[in-house]
Amino acid sequence: MSNQTKYNTFRQANPEFVYESYQYDVQPDGLHIVFLFRVGNDIEFAPTAFIPSRPFLHFDQPAEVLDTLVFNMGMIELISYWKCLCPPTVVVRCGKLSEAQIPFWKKIYFNGLGEFFYINGIEATIDDFLTIRCESDKPMCAPLPQVTAGNGNTLCPIGGGKDSVVTLELLSSMSAQRPIPLIMNPRGATVGCIEAAGYTMDDVLEIRRTIHPRLLELNKEGALNGHTPFSAMLAFYTLLAAQLSGSHNIALSNESSANESTVVGTNVNHQYSKSLEFENDFRQYVASFISPNYNYYSFLRPLSELQIAMLFSRNEKYFDVFRSCNVGSKQDIWCASCPKCLFAYIILSPFIAPDRLNAIFGKAMLDDASLRQYFDELTGVAETKPFECVGTISEVHSALAMTIARWYPHNRPCLLADYQPHTPTTSLTTLFAEHNLPTESLATLSLAINNK
Repeated sequence: MSNQTKYNTFRQANPEFVYESYQYDVQPDGLHIVFLFRVGNDIEFAPTAFIPSRPFLHFDQPAEVLDTLVFNMGMIELISYWKCLCPPTVVVRCGKLSEAQIPFWKKIYFNGLGEFFYINGIEATIDDFLTIRCESDKPMCAPLPQVTAGNGNTLCPIGGGKDSVVTLELLSSMSAQRPIPLIMNPRGATVGCIEAAGYTMDDVLEIRRTIHPRLLELNKEGALNGHTPFSAMLAFYTLLAAQLSGSHNIALSNESSANESTVVGTNVNHQYSKSLEFENDFRQYVASFISPNYNYYSFLRPLSELQIAMLFSRNEKYFDVFRSCNVGSKQDIWCASCPKCLFAYIILSPFIAPDRLNAIFGKAMLDDASLRQYFDELTGVAETKPFECVGTISEVHSALAMTIARWYPHNRPCLLADYQPHTPTTSLTTLFAEHNLPTESLATLSLAINNK
C-alpha cells in the first residue's frame, strides 16, 4: 500500500483527532503536566512533561496564566500524534481558539509537516489537510497580564551543539547576570556543555518530556511517520519556562541558514520551525494572544553557519563535549557517517586544524569516500540537501574553499580531489539585516565577528 493510499484510508477510518484535555499539578518536586489526545474509541495518547523544582522557579502562578500556556503547549504537542493517522478534523475540547488563531496553527502544522508529506509522497494542501473545530467556551485568546518579573533574565535553550554554545558564551559576556540554560531531556552533550560553561544542573531549567508509547506501537504497526516541527514545540515550552523563571528574553540559536529550503524550488524546509518566517509568526501570535511580555528571538539570526563555526572555534573547552549528530545522540557520539556529521566537519574545517578536527570526529571525514553522496547533497550536486539541520550550499562551498586554501594547497583528501573550489561568497564580517535582536545583542555580535 502506498503512503498516499494509507493517508486516504486512515482519514476515512479516523475522521477526528480530539484534544481532550490538559492537566497540571504543582508538587514539591516540580510541575507535572499531562495531555490527553484521542482518535476514535480505541486510541488514546497521554504524553507528559515535568519541570523539576529549582530555587529560581516560581510555580505559584495565576491559574489563567498556566491554563493558557499549557493549553498552547498541547496544541503543538498534538501534531506529533496526529500525523500517524492524519484525521481530517482536529476537535479541541479543552479550550476555545478565536477565528484569528486558527490560521496560525494550520500554518505551523502544514509547513512543519512539509518534510513529512514530501518524504512519504503525500499530496496535501493547507486548505484540505485538516480543519480545526473547537467544542469549548473557555477562551484561550485573551492576552495575559504582564505577570513575569521582567528583571532582565534571559533563557538560553541548550541543544548540545556549537550554536547554543556560541549564544551562551556571548550572552554571558554581555552582563554580570548569566543567562539561565534551558535543557529539554538532558543527555551527555547538553550536560557536558553547561558544565564546560561553568554551570551545574542545579542552575539549569530542566524539562523532561515524554512520548506516549502508543504512538511508537502504531508506528510499528504501519502508521505514517516522519519529521515534525520540534523547534515550534520547544518555542511554546520556553514560554512556560520564561514565566516560571521570571525571564523576559528567550534567546534561541537559529541562524540565517535555516531559512533555505531543503528541496530546491519548493517550500519544503527541514528547518521550517527554525526559520525567520516561523519566528516572526510566533512572535506575533504570542504578543496578540498570550502576552507581549515575552521576547522570543534568535540570537544568532544575523549570522551564517560559517560565522558561528568561526566563533565556536575560539572556545576549545567545548571541543570534546559538544555533539550535533542525531544518529549518535543516544550514545553521545559523533557517528562520523551521516550528513549532519559531515556538515559539522566541513563548516568547522577552515578554523580548526585537521588533526584536531579528526580527533573530535574520530576520523578524517573528507578522506572517507563512502560519504560521497552526502558531500554531493551538501554541495548542491544532488537534487536535495540532506533532511538535517545543515547550512546553505553557498556556505559549504565557502567553507571548502577556505579549507583548501589554508590546509590543502597541494595534496587533498579524496572528497576534495576533483572538487573545484568556488570563490567564497559568505562574508565573515557582515551581519544579515533581518532579525529580531535587541540593540545590545546586535552590538555584541558585531564586535565578536570582528574579533574585538
